[in-house]
Amino acid sequence: MNTPSTPPIFPTTPDTILPLVLEVMARTPDPRLRQLLCALSTHLHQFVIEQQVTEREFEQAVKFLTGIGQETGETKNEVILAFDLFGVSTLVAMLNNPPGHDRESSTAGLLGPFWRDRAPVCQPGDSIVRSSTPGIPMEVRGVVYDADGQPVANAKVDVWQASPVGLYENQDPTQADMNLRGVFTTDAQGGYFMRTVCPSGYPVPTDGPCGELLAAQLRHPNRPAHLHFMVSSPGHKVLITQVFADNDANLTSDPVFGVTAPLVGHFTQHTDGDTTTAQLTQDFHLVRGELVYPHPPIP
Repeated sequence: MNTPSTPPIFPTTPDTILPLVLEVMARTPDPRLRQLLCALSTHLHQFVIEQQVTEREFEQAVKFLTGIGQETGETKNEVILAFDLFGVSTLVAMLNNPPGHDRESSTAGLLGPFWRDRAPVCQPGDSIVRSSTPGIPMEVRGVVYDADGQPVANAKVDVWQASPVGLYENQDPTQADMNLRGVFTTDAQGGYFMRTVCPSGYPVPTDGPCGELLAAQLRHPNRPAHLHFMVSSPGHKVLITQVFADNDANLTSDPVFGVTAPLVGHFTQHTDGDTTTAQLTQDFHLVRGELVYPHPPIP
């Protein structure tokens, strides 16, 4: 005689779907992945029910997600930009890189969608300007310290920035490949020194779904002027950060929520006759950890 099998359970109301989903997610072997999938499913279902999401709104959400994937390519990463615009990228950076009490220069910042791996290796004092790039000449220098406040020799300082017209070189065919990018090595005293031009504020890409989202919210797309840094040394966690110009009008309205007080640098300018130059002194403090580099958002 055959034993009757348990009859299948089907959802009957909106709130009966989630328990069935969680039952499936709970079978995930990896504990952390199981935890994340169950939590994500719970929040998604709760959001849809609480907000009574319509079919039209769901269709628009799917269109947005599809669009940011389709718009991601060699010149931009629209997916990262979407996380930036919702403040999620800054949130993850803060959660995983809590600043020390007296190590404000170690505050982590956004990687952003424009970091490229294998930037040219530079010597101390080299300029990262590799093609005609009008702008105010600027010298940047500082010292890299470890968690005990000791200088770190042979640390790598990877720097990249937008040009004064507000474009990274991979966005601008008039710029040479790897323009305004370079990797420097600290000396025996932990010091680094480079030359460049003053960065400029720029709009995040607005020719895709993220631009449509900003327009719908009446938000401006303009990021304040900044330099990107990635500082690394064996035995230390890779420090990814940005340093913002302290005179930029958009410091308090960065569309990607990337500006925090410790990341605002002091960009000084001096004029001698017809010549204006700028300086930035920025030290960095590393913390102990595993040396793991991020995956490049673009090639």
